[in-house]
Amino acid sequence: MVLNKGHFTFLLFLISCVAFSQKGELNGNVVFDTNEPVLGAHIILIGIDLKKETVTGINGDYSFKNIPFGTYNIQMHSLNANSVTIEVVHDSSKDIHNTVIKFSEYQDLAEILVKSKTTKEKIEDEGFAVNVIETKEAGLRNVQTNELLRTSAGVNIRQNGGLGSDVQYSLNGLSGSAVRIFIDGIPISVYGSSFSLNSIPPSMIKRIEVYKGVVPGYLADDALGGAINIVLHKGAKNNLNASISYGSFNTLQTSLNGLYRFDKSGFTVKASGFYNSSDNDYKVSGRSVVVTGLGGVQTPITARRFNDAYRSVGGMAQIGFTDVKWADQFFIGLTGSDDYKEVQHGAFMTITPYKDRFLESDAALGSLTYQKKDLFTKGLDINVHGVYGTRNRVVNDTMPWAYSWAGERAIDYKGDEFKYIWNSQQEGGPTLATIKRNVASVRSGISYTINDNHKVLVNHVYSGIDREDSDALQSLLESTFVGTRDLNKNITSFTYELNAFDDRLKANIFWKYYQQKTTNSDPDIENDANGNPQIVDVVTISDNKDNGYGFALSYDVIPNVSLLVSAEKAIRLPDETEVFGNDGDNVVANPSIQPEKSKNYNLGFRLGTFNIEKHAFSISTNFFIRDMTDRIGLPIETSLNVDDETILYVNQGNAKSKGVDAQLDYTYNNNFGFNFNISNFDLTTETALGTEINIPNTPFFTMNSSFRYSFQDIFQKKSQLNLYYVMNFTDKFSYLTDQGSNTVGNEFFEVPQQFAQDFGASYAFPNNKLVVSFDIKNIFDEAVYDNLSVQKPGRAFYLKLNYTINKF
Repeated sequence: MVLNKGHFTFLLFLISCVAFSQKGELNGNVVFDTNEPVLGAHIILIGIDLKKETVTGINGDYSFKNIPFGTYNIQMHSLNANSVTIEVVHDSSKDIHNTVIKFSEYQDLAEILVKSKTTKEKIEDEGFAVNVIETKEAGLRNVQTNELLRTSAGVNIRQNGGLGSDVQYSLNGLSGSAVRIFIDGIPISVYGSSFSLNSIPPSMIKRIEVYKGVVPGYLADDALGGAINIVLHKGAKNNLNASISYGSFNTLQTSLNGLYRFDKSGFTVKASGFYNSSDNDYKVSGRSVVVTGLGGVQTPITARRFNDAYRSVGGMAQIGFTDVKWADQFFIGLTGSDDYKEVQHGAFMTITPYKDRFLESDAALGSLTYQKKDLFTKGLDINVHGVYGTRNRVVNDTMPWAYSWAGERAIDYKGDEFKYIWNSQQEGGPTLATIKRNVASVRSGISYTINDNHKVLVNHVYSGIDREDSDALQSLLESTFVGTRDLNKNITSFTYELNAFDDRLKANIFWKYYQQKTTNSDPDIENDANGNPQIVDVVTISDNKDNGYGFALSYDVIPNVSLLVSAEKAIRLPDETEVFGNDGDNVVANPSIQPEKSKNYNLGFRLGTFNIEKHAFSISTNFFIRDMTDRIGLPIETSLNVDDETILYVNQGNAKSKGVDAQLDYTYNNNFGFNFNISNFDLTTETALGTEINIPNTPFFTMNSSFRYSFQDIFQKKSQLNLYYVMNFTDKFSYLTDQGSNTVGNEFFEVPQQFAQDFGASYAFPNNKLVVSFDIKNIFDEAVYDNLSVQKPGRAFYLKLNYTINKF
């Protein structure tokens, strides 16, 4: 597949652009007179026509990028010190200013109320139903990115098993491809199955933005149910981070990432890599985990999964320039990955699991990134990120024998070893099904800040897939002539932002244009007019175009109390798997599937953050409605067979999700932290008979909570011990409709109520370079399940070492 010539022309034009102002990096460090670093202090940089804000990190460090040379005032506000203002002269590519402030147990109330908004607070105050998760502290713990997402209200992680298993993200009841995942605005699907959110260590992530229902124009994609955007660290601060974790089920996870910038030239090199592996041999039980004996007697057992191992390895390397006259960032990079995944069973946990069925995938991608603020003139910002490369996947299934959950060959009622008549684990016959893809994605955006009150943005995302399907073990026709699948998608958005009434009112109005064309071609044999067989191509083409629009509004009723309203007419175009199918995920093709549409509404309130002496807390809540047409999902019908090994995505019809979520965050003296969130909603659809029913396989009520407490100077001076407790509650739900069976009661299809608890501890040594953490997942070994009642791991133990060099 060839990228649009216009994209390359645009990229070359941007690369050649040069700005004329001299800028550099302004860094600092703040410590108390007790020599303790000041964590979480608000830092405000003020100059002529410039005001920027940030907060200090765990070492008391702060940084401002891309600052024009000149004289500035820096204000410092901390709960444990009186406010301080210093004047600095910024005249080099990298200035560093160290400040010592006097520690105080008590400050005047006026001092405590002096507060500037962090990046997190600014994003959450734009009017969207959005939560921002900061990851600095989590990067030191033995947690995965998916676990961090549970701390956000309305988010539910749907995972079919252990490490490497299929993961879906549910936002207010909408899940699957209705929720789009991005890495710095690029769809994560471009990078292939090896790259998942759990493959990205939290130490590489600056923050996670979770948009529910209404998605801003700059993410310009068909994210009907919401979006999760992973924002990676982009700063030009030299650093190196390495971590290794080992635990239950022979699970090993390692990562290495670093960056080095040459001060004089701005030449920057950054790279990252990861390796993950697990046997996933955790114990399972239940009505499907049985051993069939003579006479067909089925004996329930507790078994270990024996064909579920996972391995993934990947890396990314980029070279370019940062904070130079002609670019804030310019990088050319390469990304590669490879993974191996054994498949234990089909969509359901049936009584005959798979043996020796596995998937292999790889990806090789090139990338180009260009970002520049104030291009040619102040307020004109531009960014482009492009990815192009190949992704391949092979499904290997050549074992003819049936197996039981004991890991041995299954026997029939006569006592003989049972062999499938189709000679493979899954119906359809032996297979080496191969999918080869050329993939491309280009995200580009331009924005112009007219003044402090008005801003306009134009964003565009192009995604393309050129796919070939073949199978060396199928018929001569299918192995000689390759089926082709092409998907091209363009989404453009136009946005206007308004700030008014001294920033009390913020409005974001946007319009989106969607276009997607899919072409499905397969060889077939037909007789001509004379009755002679001939090979023909059976081609199915779909061309979808539509418009969407929406707005987000935030109004500060009083300081720290905001009303948030947002609405959108959203479109979700069928993705590659839904249209073309995927043997590796047991998904059957549906070329005729249509886009789904939704009218999304959010009404919420945000209270805080309130700072009272050493206490800080915030409360947010959101009421939502998702009114969907032609919803895409699994069939809702009485003939659904729980023994089926494959799934088919269809347009279910009209559906509606409505409910509420809420979140509370509280900290005391930066030592104690508490987070609690709750989500409750209904997700219903109408049957062909006009009856309204709950959409199955959906948890309607969830609660999550976490506690953290930090001890200073434990065992050693300037060391820190952190203790964590996490609770996840999911109410019972059914994975089939009430009419799913005529022979058993509804309880047969019910996933029971689940209450899982985790505990963790981390110890940071005095230099903050080495952190050791220990975690217990699912402390009480509760049985936990998810999609279609697939069981997930029980109690597990993990040890992690994390080493960081921040200055060299």
